[in-house]
Amino acid sequence: MRPAELNRLTVAEAVDRYVELVRAKTVTGALSPATAEVYARDVATLVALAGEDAVLDDLTGEDVDAVLLAFARKPDGRRSPDRQGSPGSLQSASSQARFRRSISALFKHATLAGWVQINPMAAVTVSARERGGLRAERRALTREQAQGLIGAAREPDAQEEGRRGRRDQRLPLRDGLIVLLLAAVGPRVSELVRANVEDFYTNDGVRYWRIFGKGGRTRDVPLPADVAAALEAYLTGERGGGPPDKALLLSWRGRRLARGDVQAVIDRVQARVDPERRRSVTPHGLRHTTATHLLADAVDMDAVRRVLGHSDLSTLGRYRDELPGELEVAMRAHPLLRSPKSPG
Repeated sequence: MRPAELNRLTVAEAVDRYVELVRAKTVTGALSPATAEVYARDVATLVALAGEDAVLDDLTGEDVDAVLLAFARKPDGRRSPDRQGSPGSLQSASSQARFRRSISALFKHATLAGWVQINPMAAVTVSARERGGLRAERRALTREQAQGLIGAAREPDAQEEGRRGRRDQRLPLRDGLIVLLLAAVGPRVSELVRANVEDFYTNDGVRYWRIFGKGGRTRDVPLPADVAAALEAYLTGERGGGPPDKALLLSWRGRRLARGDVQAVIDRVQARVDPERRRSVTPHGLRHTTATHLLADAVDMDAVRRVLGHSDLSTLGRYRDELPGELEVAMRAHPLLRSPKSPG
């Protein structure tokens, strides 16, 4: 609940209090020290760009737009300038996205703490192009769009009857499995095409995928029941005649599927989705979709980090896209207002 009275802190005062709170979370293990310092550095930059004596509650969406633009044009001391001078040394798209997330987290806390009446981030209008090429934030599919795509992936056989072309070149079970793995597990496309049959194993009745990720790191991710069933159907069906310990995903010629083939598979499954629920998406967009919906459903952030194979929680923020209506859903299911369970 919001405090009854507004606390009109300056930007510098609010940032000092917020940084203390962020650093305190490292003691409980909620944040790593490195992540806390990233937040602290970004909000300190906000103070420099907005003015330390400005009152936090007086900042409008236009003011935040100006801060975002100023940050985008701010030289990045960690990067070398190009031969012409400055363009190569400006903030990268990922740095801009990280900065926006950091100040957004500050304002979200400020709204709850009673430091601002209205979160100015809701009124930010500056476009990605104006910020110097920052990629679009909305990369994840909405729940309806994702469920439409997953529904088409789950029922490939009935949908394939009307397709033209040689029957021996159709691999609907493989296509459905690809979409389900991308949407439910969120692997990098390189991890997906590199997967071998032997990377999938069963332990205590649960099917796992041992994913070989970046930097030589591996992670074992349990598969949802629907995905495990699709995997089994593919292995015993279309994939049945291939080498048991080699590539999981094979072309109709029996060769390992290439990275460039995955987008064509997604598009083929997407074409069977109802037009009202259809939206084009890349393999990386499905990785965003996995992260976004797991986090929106209040799945533990560290668990999501481990599923995606990130080494740091700060990286996870880049994969969290805003979804329409998510605040309303969150408040309807508020954990403090649920009816207590009866004993026994």
